[in-house]
Amino acid sequence: MAAPPLNVVTGVFSYTGRAIARELLARGERVRSLSRRDAPGDPLRPSVEVAPLRFDDSLGDSLRGATALYNTYWIRFERGRHTFDEAVARTVMLFRAAERAGVGRVVHVSVSNPERAPELPYFRGKLRLEQWLGRSGIPHAIVRPTLVFGPDDILVNNIAWILRRSPVFLVPGDGSYEVQPVSVSDVARIAVEAEGTVDAAGPERMGFEELVRIVRDAVGSRARIVHGPRTVALSLARIAGVLLRDTVLTRDEVDGLTRSLLVSDTVTGCDRFSDWVFENGRVLGRRYVSELARNFREPRAAE
Repeated sequence: MAAPPLNVVTGVFSYTGRAIARELLARGERVRSLSRRDAPGDPLRPSVEVAPLRFDDSLGDSLRGATALYNTYWIRFERGRHTFDEAVARTVMLFRAAERAGVGRVVHVSVSNPERAPELPYFRGKLRLEQWLGRSGIPHAIVRPTLVFGPDDILVNNIAWILRRSPVFLVPGDGSYEVQPVSVSDVARIAVEAEGTVDAAGPERMGFEELVRIVRDAVGSRARIVHGPRTVALSLARIAGVLLRDTVLTRDEVDGLTRSLLVSDTVTGCDRFSDWVFENGRVLGRRYVSELARNFREPRAAE
């Protein structure tokens, strides 16, 4: 009897990669995590193989035997020597290593509407990788998520965390710009089934202020929602970042949000954001989720 297919997934012990691994395991397939570090205590650890994610000659060994590579590797923001240019170069190295190792298919997690914001470094880097894959001849699919939500996500959880603790929540601009939240489990399903380039976008489309109000009601907050310039929102985020030892919000994220880049013309997800928020309102935002703690092992989560 043939062994089930082996899939390599970057970041199984992180967020989107974890959801993709769970989807593949539920379908009876095998998973190998490409990870910067092992996680012996993680609940998924007994169910997956672990290989090192090192951007050197060892990459080929880590990919050998796999039928598919699911790539979620990226950075939210530049930090020290870690730049978007470096992230692009490393991702290309990963794709080339997969090709040499005989991996049959690459599924790359990108972002919605990168072609509409080539001047924003985060979006430009994602677009460069899509274009590289398109020229490469490597069999591939590209998944473009909008605003991803789910247990322990960063954006929605931390909005809830602020709403629980502050009497005021500042919405940049007029708050009418739109978002189309998609659950991380829907993103995983879409990635596993993807062919070509496909958006991962949920069934609800709403203004950002409406999203904040839904979260506020779900967690029982009485915070007043006010509007202010984007520059003020970024200044407050920088102050919060110092106190929390994290990068709370970036200029690219604010620009992408206020330009309604986190939407799609299609609906591919099934999970409704408003239902999920109220089902999880009791626990949502109870603790702050730190990007640096998750991916750089630096700060401790603020309670």
